[in-house]
Amino acid sequence: MRPLGEFPVEARGRIRGVFTDIDGTLTTNGRLFAKAFSALERLQHSGLLVIPVTGRPAGWCDHVARMWPVDAVVGENGAFWFRHDMKQGKLVKRYVVAPEERLRRNKRLFEIAARILEAVPGCAISADQAYREADLAIDFREDVPELPREQIERIVEIMQDEGLTAKVSSIHVNGWFGDYDKLSTTRLMMREDFGIDLDREREDYVFAGDSPNDQPMFAYFPNAVGVANVLEMADLMTDFPAWVTESAGAVGFAEIAEALIPTR
Repeated sequence: MRPLGEFPVEARGRIRGVFTDIDGTLTTNGRLFAKAFSALERLQHSGLLVIPVTGRPAGWCDHVARMWPVDAVVGENGAFWFRHDMKQGKLVKRYVVAPEERLRRNKRLFEIAARILEAVPGCAISADQAYREADLAIDFREDVPELPREQIERIVEIMQDEGLTAKVSSIHVNGWFGDYDKLSTTRLMMREDFGIDLDREREDYVFAGDSPNDQPMFAYFPNAVGVANVLEMADLMTDFPAWVTESAGAVGFAEIAEALIPTR
């Protein structure tokens, strides 16, 4: 990873959109401060597409798509995307898995959750689980005392043993049935809703993130940026962003906006 300041100005000027994680990237210590929210608004007003790509639940993403200065949101690590259609005046929802199949899978997810809670003392089902439609989120440091790495790895191991795709974020371990992730759904969304082939145009987009579940995005986008706290979980990662900010969280995301907006 190289300092964000070394990101060539001419390359910044070609950027057409920003994808961003939420927890630990837009937020600091779990809070969304004005600095990050203003950066989202300024990026959008400068003509860039702005799309959060998060592990957070459908209930939160409904709010984000309707009320934040964003063009869409990908949620639950790629289970869906939501977009507020300004012309139609309504929220458009697109799921990767059909509703009947999601209901069938959800019953099994709660059986797996019970096994994890018994096997890994100190973890908990995430407080936002009630608003989820497609995955299981196990909290290891949001509303519980932070667990050691070996217990986080044990949660991942149990999920994988049960046939789930398991990804570690900065606060949760998320598990779901299916081979989709943040990247696959982002590519599908861009093709279907924006008419953009990211495979051909990935150099024209930035992804900002901070945690292991962002690795597919870090590996895919040549100009991915990590906020400084990406280093906190580097021991759980093998793929890293090209650039890194000086500051963590919200302030780091504001650095990204400051690097891009003057080049518009």
